[in-house]
Amino acid sequence: MTSRPARQNVGMETENGGAAAPVLTDQDRADRLAELQSLIDLMRPSVQADGGDLVLVGADVATGVIEVQLQGACSSCAVSSATLQGGVERILMSRLPWVTEVIGGLDDSVDPYESAAMGQGGYVPSF
Repeated sequence: MTSRPARQNVGMETENGGAAAPVLTDQDRADRLAELQSLIDLMRPSVQADGGDLVLVGADVATGVIEVQLQGACSSCAVSSATLQGGVERILMSRLPWVTEVIGGLDDSVDPYESAAMGQGGYVPSF
């Protein structure tokens, strides 16, 4: 068995014994956040066209963990999880190489009847 040299976390920082994250300057953090917000703003009109909305809830630009929320008509939409995984997550991870995880949720504070009245979405499966 051959031994491999130990990996060094050069240019990495660890917090609370967690996984190593890249050391970012304030400018790097601002640039990443601006890129992220710009991409969210680019996707929002598509979601809004169906009576919903896409909101950036939080972002840890050092570890790449992003939290988003679908609101409005998305709360009652049957394909909202597909929108999060197949759309939002895929786009963020493919266009922003530093994104490692996208956590998504639905705003369930909206009344289901009010949500359904906002729109049905562009794709409604027929059963």
